[in-house]
Amino acid sequence: MITALAGGVGAARFLQGLVRNVPPDKLTIIVNTGDDIEFHGLHVSPDLDIVMYTLAGIVDEEKGWGIKDDTFNCLKMLTTYGHEAWFNLGDKDFATSIERTRLLREGLSLSEITSFLCKSFKLNVRILPMTDNKFETYVSTDGGRMHFEEYLVRRGAKDQVHGVEFEGVESAVPAEGIVDSIMQSDGIIVCPSNPIVSIGTILSLKGIRDALSRTNATIVGISPIVKEATVKGPADKLMRGLGLDVSAYGVALLYKDFLDGFVIDTQDENQRERIEKLGLRVCVTNTIMKTLDDKVRLAKTVLDMLGKELH
Repeated sequence: MITALAGGVGAARFLQGLVRNVPPDKLTIIVNTGDDIEFHGLHVSPDLDIVMYTLAGIVDEEKGWGIKDDTFNCLKMLTTYGHEAWFNLGDKDFATSIERTRLLREGLSLSEITSFLCKSFKLNVRILPMTDNKFETYVSTDGGRMHFEEYLVRRGAKDQVHGVEFEGVESAVPAEGIVDSIMQSDGIIVCPSNPIVSIGTILSLKGIRDALSRTNATIVGISPIVKEATVKGPADKLMRGLGLDVSAYGVALLYKDFLDGFVIDTQDENQRERIEKLGLRVCVTNTIMKTLDDKVRLAKTVLDMLGKELH
């Protein structure tokens, strides 16, 4: 069994390749929910939706999020009533959030709702929110303290970051099945996601880092940083704001207590030795995923590092 820790766009693209190499019933995906936010009274789970839409084949590939060929009539009408429209939800996207919110109000957990939504999309992969508890990521910036989605979407990640806080981390616990999945897996993959606000949120939950350190599974990570910058998202800005080394080595350093291997891009070949000195096996390959073939090839590379037979 394979377990993957995932954020949003970068992880979803990698997972497109992974599901073509691993049988669905052998894969569990644990997804960040620190980006979850209430928007127009609805519970929106950006990363869960990106992963679901991508694996269901309906994501807007150009943007990496949302549903292809969606319309925005609902959002446009809301602006008529004086509402802000900085969070760009399409009409079909609204429907997902309406259904999620309705089911939450009926007393279902986020895990149960995610399972239902996956079945609606005819997905056989097991997708789990990292927690069923309230958990939100906030950043402290020159522009003030704000929810991560406001920093990312409304303000375009332009503010200087000084700190990151996880609201709810003291009381939140991993969703049911997550620790068991980590402990029972043969291989674990840390997807190319933001190490601070995507993977970092998952790692912040009680028992997760300990389980990753104790499991017998081989654990391989993929760097989301290439040549001191991110392919997608503000990971480099967040790392720099927190005083971290913005590089593939800097990401490996954050995970070194549980990783066995690390995949870096060919452009970062010069960092191989530094990372190997952390006690990690290093694979240097093209990690830029422009085509489906790129995604499939990268997934095969990671599975080879895990020592797993390809299917």
